[in-house]
Amino acid sequence: MINDWIQKGLQFSQNPMFKKYMGRAGSILAKPAKMAFLLTTAYNKLIDAESKENGFQQVKNALQTFMRLVQAYIRGEYRQVSNKSMLIGVAVLLYLVTPLDIIPDFIPGLGLLDDLSLITWFVDSFQKEINRFREWESDRSFDHSRIGTL
Repeated sequence: MINDWIQKGLQFSQNPMFKKYMGRAGSILAKPAKMAFLLTTAYNKLIDAESKENGFQQVKNALQTFMRLVQAYIRGEYRQVSNKSMLIGVAVLLYLVTPLDIIPDFIPGLGLLDDLSLITWFVDSFQKEINRFREWESDRSFDHSRIGTL
């Protein structure tokens, strides 16, 4: 089932409408205030999605990690990510928060399927970047001053 969503997300990423979001992503990424608003809006949309299924939770956690990555990137704390990954990720966030997309969000039962497919494709495609950031986050939270003490 997840593989079907990944393939559908790949198809959506090739859609001209998503390409439009790629163009907008670069200008938004360069403006911290707009990026903060986008992150807040995307986060609020994600936390509204209640699902008991493990796959959905994994996708949600990975996208929330990506949003923390963007925040660290904007603050200049984390730069170990490619520009292409950042642009595609920001474009996915834009797509997520925009109600009128390939399948409009207001269509019951179908409206969020394109969003979910695109997010699943992004998480699958950029899992290495997300994992590398999680390792960086984990290393930063480790108390290095305790090394060598009992």
